[in-house]
Amino acid sequence: MRLGVLDVGSNTVHLLVVDAHRGGHPDPMYSEKTDLRLAEHLEAGRLSEAAVGRLANAVRRAKAAAAAAGCDEFLAFATSALRDAGNSGAVLSRVCAETGVGLQTLSGEDEARYTFLAVRRWYGWSAGRMLVLDIGGGSLELAAGRDEDPDVALSLPLGAGRLTRERLTSDPPARGELKALTEHLDAALAPIARQMRQAGPFDVAVATSKTFRSLARLAGAAPSSAGPRAPRLLTDIGLRQVYGFITRMASADLAALEGVSPGRAHQLVAGALVARAAMRALDVRELQICPWALREGVILRRLDTLGVPTASHRPWPLTDRQDRRAVGRAPSDRP
Repeated sequence: MRLGVLDVGSNTVHLLVVDAHRGGHPDPMYSEKTDLRLAEHLEAGRLSEAAVGRLANAVRRAKAAAAAAGCDEFLAFATSALRDAGNSGAVLSRVCAETGVGLQTLSGEDEARYTFLAVRRWYGWSAGRMLVLDIGGGSLELAAGRDEDPDVALSLPLGAGRLTRERLTSDPPARGELKALTEHLDAALAPIARQMRQAGPFDVAVATSKTFRSLARLAGAAPSSAGPRAPRLLTDIGLRQVYGFITRMASADLAALEGVSPGRAHQLVAGALVARAAMRALDVRELQICPWALREGVILRRLDTLGVPTASHRPWPLTDRQDRRAVGRAPSDRP
């Protein structure tokens, strides 16, 4: 079957179309992104009218692109930017009314679980017990375990975009800002690290997300042109060296570096700080970079449910732990 998956994140609205079947490797067929930076358009904790209008337009275009690509099914979800907005319900309802697409908001824990599933499938059982880190625009997800469902799955409001807006106001950041953010991260991650360690030791540490890929590329990892199966690592030494020079550069100069997205360049320093703090707190010396993350996790979970009836009869359930109420469901989707 051909699946279209729409990921409405803090930075981008990303459509991924894959050909896949249960038990098979999803083959990407088409991908498109719209840079909305939704999280930067919060006014008193609510998404602005202009941002909601742009979101509806982006969703409408993605739906049309998925239809043109011949998708049998279209799955659409939203993460921290919409999850945390004070007017989230109204935004979802408006998008549904204007586009016919019912976005499902994922909890931070579910983000961590879906991402962990994708990483587990990529590396297989031979990887043993895994630790998985994912730095997004609004949150940091952490998960650990030896099975496909992690023993621990956590989400913290430590995304690169969020921290840039809240704590790094200079460009490049002032030394005092960097020191204050480092202390904030160390304090926030200390109890989380204790919780992760109590769950047991891990055999391999893995990172996903554009932030980690950019940092790894700047530290000398293979470029994207080498393909998704090229091994990529980010070491603590390499990250320290990258951090040393990016903190002295303005975001406009960072945007010119290979491997850095212009739309996310201003968030790179905050992302590096989060990565350093997480590796330090968890005593990680090396991270393997996985090309699969949240979107692939959603796809794999959906494929797992093909032909398996669910209590709610939804086309793609979230998790057994989560209330499956559809938010902003299109009229045609109502039972």
